[in-house]
Amino acid sequence: MRRLLFIFVTLSTINVFAQSKHLWLKYADDAFAKKDYATAIDYYKKITDDTTALKIMVLPYEVQLVNLKTKDFQPDTTKRLGKERKAKISKLDYVNHQLAHSYRLNFDYQNAVVHFKKVVDNGSYPEDMNYYALALLQTKNYDTALFIYDILMESEKNDSLKKIFQKNLSSCYFALDSNSHKELISVKKMDTTVFNVGTSNFAPMYWNSPTKLLFTSARKGGVLLNPEKQDSRYLCDLYYTELKDTGWAKATNFGRPVNTGLHEGSSVISSDDIMFYTRWSDANRNESFIYMAKMKDGYFYESYKLTETVNKPGYKAMQPYVSFDGTKLFFSSNRPGGHGGFDLYVCNIDEKGLTGEARNLGPVINTSGDEVTPFFHTISNTLFFSSNGHVGMGGLDVFKSSLNTDDSVYAKPKNLGNPINSSKDDAYFILDRTQAKGYFSSDREDCPGGNCYDIYEFENEPILFDITGTVYDYDNLEPIAGALVTLKDVTGEEEPQFLITNDKGVYFSTLKVDKQYFLKAQKKGYQASSASATTKGLTETTHIVQDFTLTLIPQEDVVIEGIEYDFNKATLRPKSMEVLDKIYDYLVLNDNFSIEINSHTDTRGSDKLNQKLSQARAQSCVTYLISKGIKKERLLPTGYGESKPLVSDEEIAKFTPKSEEWEAAHQKNRRTAFKVLKEEDLRKK
Repeated sequence: MRRLLFIFVTLSTINVFAQSKHLWLKYADDAFAKKDYATAIDYYKKITDDTTALKIMVLPYEVQLVNLKTKDFQPDTTKRLGKERKAKISKLDYVNHQLAHSYRLNFDYQNAVVHFKKVVDNGSYPEDMNYYALALLQTKNYDTALFIYDILMESEKNDSLKKIFQKNLSSCYFALDSNSHKELISVKKMDTTVFNVGTSNFAPMYWNSPTKLLFTSARKGGVLLNPEKQDSRYLCDLYYTELKDTGWAKATNFGRPVNTGLHEGSSVISSDDIMFYTRWSDANRNESFIYMAKMKDGYFYESYKLTETVNKPGYKAMQPYVSFDGTKLFFSSNRPGGHGGFDLYVCNIDEKGLTGEARNLGPVINTSGDEVTPFFHTISNTLFFSSNGHVGMGGLDVFKSSLNTDDSVYAKPKNLGNPINSSKDDAYFILDRTQAKGYFSSDREDCPGGNCYDIYEFENEPILFDITGTVYDYDNLEPIAGALVTLKDVTGEEEPQFLITNDKGVYFSTLKVDKQYFLKAQKKGYQASSASATTKGLTETTHIVQDFTLTLIPQEDVVIEGIEYDFNKATLRPKSMEVLDKIYDYLVLNDNFSIEINSHTDTRGSDKLNQKLSQARAQSCVTYLISKGIKKERLLPTGYGESKPLVSDEEIAKFTPKSEEWEAAHQKNRRTAFKVLKEEDLRKK
């Protein structure tokens, strides 16, 4: 009887425990479907270790990304345990598979590696090899990740997936490359009394000054709607602090109406005191929206959600940044029509608010992965942002891309490298006006839950600019020693520099930040040559090379093609003025030249009339150049009439009168030319 009772009790216990596991699996899958990965991890762990784990609150982490690198991941049990796989996939394999993805999506890559390895070793989910390699990359296991990606590259037939694998291969090599490590940049985690307090701190942003910062934090003392059911340690609020003589002041919560019982984060305040920020809720993790609140006398009025220009229902819009002049709003969104994942967008702002449609920044910036946390550095015309779609070191990396203001085209993004970037997520990068220091957020340090953003400050490496080059003779390409190279700031704010080439024809000079320069090379007996150089848009040390080739001053007349006059008159036609504008530019460049402007007629008409007409035409050219600002003393008008024909009457007589050849010969004689008469000593200029 006792034996039967023991067996009955044992079987009952096993049955109850099996039912519990069935419920835990259901709860876990439900939580996963709702993107509550911390709760999903809790229940999946109950199944695997037969212990009761404490439920973990969902840590606040604003960058809810679409980090899927292959086809969409489906958590539905029936699909993963369907007929086609039922025979070879155990429930334990499925749970490890789900656990691995829960850890990955909760940004806990160390634990993701552990469970992905179990899945890959069993061969139950071949598609998890890519996720396993990605998790290895994000935990600095680059060699193993390289090994797996090599296997994937050999076996994969899908070209789009091969491109993704190749990108991740390149990321491994980039992370291992010593050139990716900037030793002169220093990074330091901010203090744990003002900034890095509580469970999550991120999104530092300047507030009209490098000594006043906005940031997002989940900590005790935040704004709550229901204190009995809510814990501010797991809700993001907006804070600000100011740097005093004694250090950073105590962080101040903006309070209501900006902060609510929902999450508020990643804010920016425009020059006209309008705050833009993100708001989202744990109840619906498929949406987040950008709000605005106007400030007056230090107080904010009720906030408003931006229109569908920015906020698309059912999708996420987040991380707003307003340009320094207040005319553009940058943001990140996973709205339809992008390049995949989250893309960066921009829309115009005027006195009436948002105008026009939000514009996708295009495929140079955006990828099939995620691009987030935009920051536009106005002085250098450079966009900084984070991405996991470009070649990086793992997770989100900070990139920069210079904007060409002439054609509004962004340059290919460049990874900022280590120590700004790590194998984890690095985002919310900002840089001060002088490019000397800045701040960013990173979850590079391990913490419970695997996704703890902290705020870091950095001192940038010294940014130095210089220019060098060689001055050559155009005909023989021999270096010209003793040539004068003039370097001018086009704004006129700086004094010009005068450089003399050495015996090898080489010149050198340092340059200043955010400057546009005009350069000119001159040498006695040569015509000058010009070039331009800029440090605008440069955010790292740059050595510019600019060579010059100089041509000898021509000894003969130089015909000015295109000079036209009214018939039998000295009046310049508009087209002639356009041509003379080029002569003006020539004289400005060669400011030590004095020239003769000479005019010629054909041999038709009287000698006296032709002489008078040619002199008047030469004088018209000189008068125009004087009106443009050329000194009268540098110009000599001379009319030669028909005395110096290029085609003689005998040669013209060989052509049929009124024929094209006959007219062309007369036209060749009707010319205006110039000749250099003298050079002023360059040392006097």
